[in-house]
Amino acid sequence: MTPRIELTDAAPHQTLTLEFPTDGVALRGRVRVPGDKSISHRSLMLGAIAQGETRIQGLLLGEDPRSTAACFQAMGVTLSSLEDEWVTVQGVGLGNLQEPADVLNAGNSGTTLRLMLGLLASHPDRYFAVTGDGSLRSRPMDRVIKPLTQMGAEIWGRQNNRLAPLAVRGKALKPIHYHSPVASAQVKSCILLAGLMTEGDTTVTEPSLSRDHSERMLRAFGANISVDPDTCSVTVHGPATLTGQTVVVPGDISSAAFWLVAGAITPGSDLVIENVGINPTRTGILDALQMMEADIALENPREVTGEPVADLRVRHSRLKAVNLSGDLIPRMIDEVPILAVAALFAEGTTVITDAEELRVKECDRIAVMASQLTHMGARVEEHPDGLTIYGGTPLTGATVDSYTDHRVAMSLAIAALRVKGSMQVLRAEAAAVSYPSFTATLAELCGLSVG
Repeated sequence: MTPRIELTDAAPHQTLTLEFPTDGVALRGRVRVPGDKSISHRSLMLGAIAQGETRIQGLLLGEDPRSTAACFQAMGVTLSSLEDEWVTVQGVGLGNLQEPADVLNAGNSGTTLRLMLGLLASHPDRYFAVTGDGSLRSRPMDRVIKPLTQMGAEIWGRQNNRLAPLAVRGKALKPIHYHSPVASAQVKSCILLAGLMTEGDTTVTEPSLSRDHSERMLRAFGANISVDPDTCSVTVHGPATLTGQTVVVPGDISSAAFWLVAGAITPGSDLVIENVGINPTRTGILDALQMMEADIALENPREVTGEPVADLRVRHSRLKAVNLSGDLIPRMIDEVPILAVAALFAEGTTVITDAEELRVKECDRIAVMASQLTHMGARVEEHPDGLTIYGGTPLTGATVDSYTDHRVAMSLAIAALRVKGSMQVLRAEAAAVSYPSFTATLAELCGLSVG
């Protein structure tokens, strides 16, 4: 069988058709993934509120960072073209964001909306209205609104201040010590950003440490940040003064995860993913795959602007089933959908628990991955906080749906590498949120062009 990858338009959506030999196509070569989405967001935001110019290399050109850029441009921040190799941000200084003339639109980006709320709420005497697309307007915002309200913020929204659109009246906030019920980098970052303009110490304590890009970058921009790993606490000592910096964005490990799994499950594969960020709070995917006995090696480890980076080499291997739970989950929460695909080709039964956070992502990723993989013939059981996946069941071609979730779209496309028959992924354009060139890269690795 000749492999086939075809992307067809039926506005406003795209359908991705994939067809491969039963044993897949050996993926070989070197690939670079887009810039880290979390770091891209934060470099734009901190550059906007810093004094002076911030220069960013490797910024992710996906839809989510574009939403962040558009929101801050609407509040008086000057940015160069996002297409430039080096993107420049002319900071307005902390506390100097302008009141926008229109509603701020965060698009599909929960990071944009949740983190930005911490800044908007702490700008006294300014009024902001914020919204997003249909998916974002259904995602819970009360997890950041509640602590901001404790700091004195005034925020109104649908369903008892739970859902966007939201109205924000900026206030002079007070510092708090917030005990977050979930390990969430978005919650932690929102509160830390709000604390930049408070007098005193604003502290967030989590059940376990979530990704720490905000702490690293805030410190690099000049904020006084303290971290207590023993209590999983982070403190910002306000008020802060931020100064523009040069930021080099490493490749996104969440995007690299798709090629790590693709290489691990496809016979004959030998891939190198270059320049990937390996921040310890993000490497749960590496730990999980190594627990599954995947053949993965870190090559050329180094540090780039405070973030550890390496090239990742993956070769096909026989995977083993594992149990994934506890503190590991926050370090790989975005990679659970693609790990579920890896588990389909592992020997034994994989159980993923403590991942209820997946139910409030771009879609209910637990329910959607269970249903869509089942359509392909997989044996998957859905639980309130995770999945049970029975490995070794042959997969057959089917029509599946991304539910407009970028990680679901790409995970299903990678699963197609080992499917018997033709597969269609509906609403495949969702991949562009974080990985605009995903389909083209997949085709290139398979020795094809996109039809």
